[in-house]
Amino acid sequence: MSAVPELSGVDLARQALLAAREAAKKNGAQTKKPKRRTGTSVRRDGREPLGLGAAIGMMMTERGMVAPAAGGSVLARFDDILAAAAPELAGHVRAVGFDADTGRLDVAPDAPAYGTQLRWSAPKVIAAANERVQGANVRSVHVLAPAPAKAGPATAAAAPAPQPTTPGVPVERRIPPEGYRRAIEAHRQAARPSLADPAIEEAVERQTAAMRELSRRAFPEPNVVPDDAPAPIGQARVERRRQAAATEAAALRRARQERAARELGTTVDLLRPTALRDTA
Repeated sequence: MSAVPELSGVDLARQALLAAREAAKKNGAQTKKPKRRTGTSVRRDGREPLGLGAAIGMMMTERGMVAPAAGGSVLARFDDILAAAAPELAGHVRAVGFDADTGRLDVAPDAPAYGTQLRWSAPKVIAAANERVQGANVRSVHVLAPAPAKAGPATAAAAPAPQPTTPGVPVERRIPPEGYRRAIEAHRQAARPSLADPAIEEAVERQTAAMRELSRRAFPEPNVVPDDAPAPIGQARVERRRQAAATEAAALRRARQERAARELGTTVDLLRPTALRDTA
């Protein structure tokens, strides 16, 4: 008889899987796909608990009510916003308009200086407006031309009515007495005593003299030409003429000596002057 081969672990697992599938088919088991859950909307009948904000919103929607615009709140509370952002500008700047679509707040200062200061404080004003007015959404502050604030009824009532002024009695200028005038004249003519110390003045003079001496030594003055002396250019011209005359006289003297030597039949060296021979 042939021996039955032993099955390994993989073969045993495969046989077990096939047996389980056959048993499932016999028992009629079928694989079902999971169903998709669909949500259902619950309609409220007015008896379920609601939050206060949701209840107010539902009531406004049912009755067709519209929430107040944020622009009116920004303009109404601008004094509080300005007091929180820039208290030094309170009473000198007023809000004249607010565009909720663009978020631009138009303000008018009383003077150009307040307008410049408001431009520097614009980020603080924007932050304070958005913090104090919910849903304001202020994005920019537009500073208009300065416009003086209009006086209200309370201010006009508080201002006192101008009283008619009566002409005053002219004040006569009194002439000062003679003694007073002499004293004033003597005081003006009196020499004021010197407040400087004599020792300090003497030291300053010595120091000034020493500095002048050092300056004279470091930068000596050129030789002063007298008024009657010829100018440097004229002096050079006179010197050249003198040298030309001396040269001409020497040449004439030399020509005469040579002529005399030819007539006497002697050499020129014997008739040359001692000064010329020594120089040669």
